[in-house]
Amino acid sequence: MPMDPSSAMLSQALLLLQCIILTLGQYDICKSLVSTDDGPTWEYYACQPKPRSMKEYMQIRVDPPDITCGNPPERFCTLENPYLCSDECDASTKELAHPPKLMQDQERTGLITYWQTVTWGRYPEPLLANISLSWNKSLELADDIQITFEYGRPTKMVLDKSLNYGRTWQPYQYYADDCMDAFGLLPKTMQDLSATNVTRVICTEQYSRWVGSKNEKNVRFEVRERFAIFAGTKLQNMDNLYTRMESMKGLRDFFTFTNLRLRLLRPALGGTYVQRDNLLKYFYAISNIEIPARCKCNLHAGQCSLRDGTLQCDCEHNTTGQDCSACERGFKAKSWKPGSFLPTPNGSPNICEASGTSDKCNCNQLGSFHARCNDTGFCQCREGTTGQKCEDCLPGYTWKQGCMPNVCDDELLLCQNGGSCIQNQKCVCLPSFRGVLCEQPRCQGEKGCDGASACYLSTLTLLLCLLANSLLKVST
Repeated sequence: MPMDPSSAMLSQALLLLQCIILTLGQYDICKSLVSTDDGPTWEYYACQPKPRSMKEYMQIRVDPPDITCGNPPERFCTLENPYLCSDECDASTKELAHPPKLMQDQERTGLITYWQTVTWGRYPEPLLANISLSWNKSLELADDIQITFEYGRPTKMVLDKSLNYGRTWQPYQYYADDCMDAFGLLPKTMQDLSATNVTRVICTEQYSRWVGSKNEKNVRFEVRERFAIFAGTKLQNMDNLYTRMESMKGLRDFFTFTNLRLRLLRPALGGTYVQRDNLLKYFYAISNIEIPARCKCNLHAGQCSLRDGTLQCDCEHNTTGQDCSACERGFKAKSWKPGSFLPTPNGSPNICEASGTSDKCNCNQLGSFHARCNDTGFCQCREGTTGQKCEDCLPGYTWKQGCMPNVCDDELLLCQNGGSCIQNQKCVCLPSFRGVLCEQPRCQGEKGCDGASACYLSTLTLLLCLLANSLLKVST
């Protein structure tokens, strides 16, 4: 089924813009080099990774396994044309197969692809399907979850979450065309929530009633509207949101999860009761699942990387672990604490402090990985750095806010053809030569070049260059 490319691009652009708005200028760096009376030093801040679309990292499991259509091949109808049953699902044919992985593909070809179940041929036995999504990582929602259904949204479903990698589950939101009939709950909307009950689990009828339009495909779990209760409709008062994250019990955990699960309990019925004479029009089909979220790093990391097939925080503040949830060895003078959003806008990093005698060490913060000693009592020097406090450079390196590899020197890495080595980091060449070490004639191999024409600059320009080289030598 073709999809308007411009609409797809617009949707992706809006998602990116929303994620940018949510993180603009706050908690995006972990440290900054500042000048003090004792020299340059690091100033540390609470920090978190930027949000991203998590669908490309998720693992999908569908239960029961035989709920996916195509084995054996099966015909199906659509609710718009319930008696034109010319479509087919066949797992053995690529063009007719609808495997679970199509819920997370990018659809770059412009064709809508989707996972699909078998039809409701066993009615009145319920047509049930569970879709479990896992990342092996704690995540924090940054925007609305959006599930796109083809051929009708379910009339009854539940979104669950887990905080312990799927060992236990709790409902996130109920969806039904009749909440009281389906779950014994009064229907609610986001307008019914306030600052005091924003974490309440509700049942909504907004996304389940049949409207007879192909454009009504999406089911949402509203995150932005919950943020807006504290930050305003345009999310301009993020300081208030972050303050509430710290002060309101359970608020931050509400947006945290390790796994998500969709329990599909009853397919779209087309606004009528089940018509038993044509059960081929009842099934589930999902083309896309968008989950904008960030890695949960407990405000101890600004980046999250895919390593060994798993998302892991790039921990700062002397912390370690997949979620930066522990202090490194030798940095356990105090119990581990998560970073804090307060005081805004930089928060409190709550750095793990060195333990034992490794605390009087005073490692050079530019030459060492940490300001404190490791558990053996020594500073952990960066590449090219040496000395008790990592304040000196090994041969072949020069100090420049840390030890930098020499580009040139006066012994082994000589600037050639009259070039001058400036602070071991750059060769300044005569006008007729170029290259890192001035090793290449400037006109070599070019049409019309010879030894004489290489000196193509005027005599005045040449003299100025020689004078500049001399001044650079004097200044160093």
